[in-house]
Amino acid sequence: MADPNEVNVREGGGNLASDIEAALSGEVPFSNLPLADFSQEEITKAMQDALALVEKNLGKDYPFVIGGELLHSDDKSVSLNPSHIHQEIGHISKASTVDVGDAVTAAKEAFKAWSHTSARERAMVLLVAAEEMRHRKYELAAWQVYEEGKNWVEADADLAESIDYLEYYAREALRLDMPLRFDIPGETNEYFYEPRGVCVVIAPWNFPLAISAGMTTAALAAGNTVIYKPSGDSPVVGAIMVDILNRSGLPTGVLNFVPGPGAEIGDPLVSHPDVDLIAFTGSREVGLRIVRLAGDTREGQRGIKRVIAEMGGKNALIVAEDADLEAAAMGTVISAYGYQGQKCSACSRAIVLEGVYDKYLEILTEKTMQITIGPAEDPDAFFGPLINEAARKKVLRYIEIGKHEARLALHRDVGSLADEGYFVGPVIFADVPPRARIAQEEIFGPVLSVIRAKDIDEAIEVANDSDYALTGGAYSASRETLDRVKREFKVGNLYLNRKITGSVVNRQPFGGFKMSGIGSKAGGPDYLRQFMIPRTVTEKIG
Repeated sequence: MADPNEVNVREGGGNLASDIEAALSGEVPFSNLPLADFSQEEITKAMQDALALVEKNLGKDYPFVIGGELLHSDDKSVSLNPSHIHQEIGHISKASTVDVGDAVTAAKEAFKAWSHTSARERAMVLLVAAEEMRHRKYELAAWQVYEEGKNWVEADADLAESIDYLEYYAREALRLDMPLRFDIPGETNEYFYEPRGVCVVIAPWNFPLAISAGMTTAALAAGNTVIYKPSGDSPVVGAIMVDILNRSGLPTGVLNFVPGPGAEIGDPLVSHPDVDLIAFTGSREVGLRIVRLAGDTREGQRGIKRVIAEMGGKNALIVAEDADLEAAAMGTVISAYGYQGQKCSACSRAIVLEGVYDKYLEILTEKTMQITIGPAEDPDAFFGPLINEAARKKVLRYIEIGKHEARLALHRDVGSLADEGYFVGPVIFADVPPRARIAQEEIFGPVLSVIRAKDIDEAIEVANDSDYALTGGAYSASRETLDRVKREFKVGNLYLNRKITGSVVNRQPFGGFKMSGIGSKAGGPDYLRQFMIPRTVTEKIG
């Protein structure tokens, strides 16, 4: 197991061993990591230095990891920089279907000991890993700038969320390790949790460290072993995360790394009879396929697989007639175009009451025109590239669909950037019919539908008219209106008078329902329970 004394001095002073002990004992409660302030010269310099360091390390080979062995294959994928598609981030050995079987075997074998490892020791691994991430925070953010096209602020926020998950789930593991007692004269009753078994984690590219670390460490903290498959668009960040966790004290085989195309190794992973649990974040199509495959019991399977799946949204923001239109428009811009709309929480529908519709649209268009577009490494760039060519083609296809369904109010030209990377400028469609395809289907890109509503009744009805129920919001100065939206707008995360993206671990546990997914909210008090099995033991006394 990890020995925190091996890393004795923290950056900025302090003793790591004593800090971890304080966290384990409960003396230091969970707190969110502050975001970087890039207006400070020394922080900007640190990020610039990190970008230069990472650039020198681009193009390396990355193995997959099974049972503690670093394995290379002749079949490799190449990860590219979406801002500069000629730039190779790394070469990743792809695991085969045979490797999948080996990974499950290794994870199943390692489960025997890991499942009996104390919650304290498991939590210590997470806290040691969190410390390394803090020490390398700008470097880890820089890798996301290059591999995922995240701007500085988005990359830093992803890194902060990753550390928050590790710190929070370490403490949650300790909390849930305390059995509940319901004793009566002559009888003891004990209620406690045990890990489920082998967990497959299938991660997305849009939060390559945060969501990967969240799902993976939740499974580990609960005592499960993990087979982690990163997205094909973020395998290098995934490999770095696995390396950090394994070097933080995980025993051999507890965490296995199997990069490869989902079409080739995804089904075998989900279908394997010795896999007990699947944690997935990604598209609705893939998520529903996982649910179907997991529900089909195979020969030799001794339990019903548990599926935790987050599958996206078609998120709406209501703008009432008494709203602060400047604030509402800015909140919409940040929510719709932050990370180019490539967040499951992104705003893709603005539902605006007709009394302020034209004025809101005018302000929204002006603010969208002010967005700075550029490669992700540019510190001034708010808006960068899409993740890959398939994403760019999909967005362009929906723009053409939208031209036949509504009025194109704005499509920012990206100029020569389109020749350098996967760039498509922000798009606003006005007078969009509520049932139009661009208002109903998840595009996962910078395409915003602005919909007119005659009153708040219609606005809430339109907002709820979706297959998804992930995030939503409303801007209004009326307490009555906000209370009504709170009661009637049915989404997992509802934000009032603020942007609808940027949930924070513990403060705003994240997750939705309907076609947005199944399972409890990430970063909340129920999340770790999904990775565990509750048991009751009753004993007669005397």
